[in-house]
Amino acid sequence: MKKKQDILLKGIGASPGIVIGNIFHYKDEYTNIKEISISEKDIEKEIERLKTALKKSELEITKILQFAKEKLPEHQLRIFDAQILMLQDEYFINGIFMRIKSELKNAEFILTDEIRKYQEILIKTVKDDYLRERAFDVEDVKNRVIRNLNIQNLPSKIESSVIIVAKRLSPADTVIFSNNNILGYATDFGGYTSHTAILSRSLNIPCVVGLKEITEMISDDSIMILDGYGGNVIINPSEESINEYKAKLEKHRKFEISLMETSKLPPITIDRREFSVVANVEVPDELDFALSQGTDGIGLYRTEQMVIYKGSFPSEEEQYLAYRQVADKMNPRPVTFRTFDVGGDKVLPSNYQENNPFLGWRGIRISLEKPEIFLNQLRALLRASVNGNVKIMFPMISTLSEIKKAKEYVELAKKQLDEKKIPYDKDIKVGVMIEVPSAAVLANLIAKEVDFISIGTNDLIQYLLAVDRGNVLVSHLFQEFDPSVIRTVKFIIDEAHKAGQKISMCGEMAANPITTMLLIALGLDEFSVVPSRIPEIKKIIQSVTVDECKKVLENVLSMDEATTIKNYLEKSTKEKFPDFILDD
Repeated sequence: MKKKQDILLKGIGASPGIVIGNIFHYKDEYTNIKEISISEKDIEKEIERLKTALKKSELEITKILQFAKEKLPEHQLRIFDAQILMLQDEYFINGIFMRIKSELKNAEFILTDEIRKYQEILIKTVKDDYLRERAFDVEDVKNRVIRNLNIQNLPSKIESSVIIVAKRLSPADTVIFSNNNILGYATDFGGYTSHTAILSRSLNIPCVVGLKEITEMISDDSIMILDGYGGNVIINPSEESINEYKAKLEKHRKFEISLMETSKLPPITIDRREFSVVANVEVPDELDFALSQGTDGIGLYRTEQMVIYKGSFPSEEEQYLAYRQVADKMNPRPVTFRTFDVGGDKVLPSNYQENNPFLGWRGIRISLEKPEIFLNQLRALLRASVNGNVKIMFPMISTLSEIKKAKEYVELAKKQLDEKKIPYDKDIKVGVMIEVPSAAVLANLIAKEVDFISIGTNDLIQYLLAVDRGNVLVSHLFQEFDPSVIRTVKFIIDEAHKAGQKISMCGEMAANPITTMLLIALGLDEFSVVPSRIPEIKKIIQSVTVDECKKVLENVLSMDEATTIKNYLEKSTKEKFPDFILDD
């Protein structure tokens, strides 16, 4: 039977890179667990069988943890610590024992049912993508225990130089397979914050997740092109497609080498207009990579990741040590710490659930209503500012009164430190993010209240267009190239400049190479982007004049459709920079 060729699937590019190779279909063998009745005389035997399986599973994960320590940063090892703790949780385990005794059912069935209940609670009640993904992490624990209950082994060794295709990969799978020189990962499920995605980036393995049905479309003899840049996968590609991607890959390798050379140079246009290109980061482990990419500093440090990883708000001392580590590492480069931006699509600091969290209790609103938490963070940030390179930025500002109140808390935190004679940067800069339409309209007034402004385009576009970017039914309407978005950004920049303020952008719009010339013409002063994009953005800035960028802006402002604008910007960028690999 002739193989179908060039089956193109679109997913989420979770870890960059292009690979071509044979497929290894990794199957989960434990999706259908049978319910089996046992007799009362077999209860103790069943419980002992489960105890043995739990112990063996714990030893396996402990070994994986030791192996992972050689490859991963410390904060990512907590995945395996959590799994071990789950296997040691007496409340959880005793509950399974009790159900075996009372229901007279096999251990596999009871264990599966208990974990299913836990997953359902998380999926239904938790809005944060990161935490929702954690509901699936326990699947690895279940499968591991069931495998050991049945004294079965999963394939521990696979052929080198293959692309792993699976419905979903556990953290353990992702780490263990990396030791087999595999080429990449492709999964049905998962998002950008899934552990498969996070660990793949740390392991530098190309990965595409969220492909929905790839496991149903492959066969044992399938080959694949996996594009972790654009999130594209081609199953059984034609010779033409293979040659095209091979050429694309080789071209990109050479281009990356040249980019790394220019990334060390300052981002100054041909006609000497100077910009700043800085990094968006979440954890200290990303700093070395950001520095290697030529960052001028940190434009957005997401402090809420500490809340997500810890599961609660960290103490002042915990925060101080973390912030100081970052500030010292980057010194003398500036670091902009965004205060806790929780709520919305991120974890809430309580069990409180909202019908419409994006319009509810989030960002600066929570900080102002929880002054003890806010002051803890402000004192920690001030203490970490002794090098003079720390900035504080408030998220989700919608009114001037919020800014004034937040600044009052900054002054109170300073006073508290003064009383204890604790040093800090007396001239610390305080700024805000503009990501709400009301703040955009008030840009000129806001600029007079703060030391700097950063445009958060992800939320701004969402609110401006009334589109939930996480809702698959309307996510296609989330358009950074919509004329209303471009005009709003122009208005904010113009108003900030009138007030004498420089302005940054830290949303994904700033990291898209096809918007760079447009943003230069709009007058943006600082690009705050994911570290991997820094060399490309710098290259574009170094290769253009402001005047030629203004011609691009002039053409864009004459267009009235998002697709027209996007196509034009793509064409302009490709003509100017033919070696760039642009997102599809």
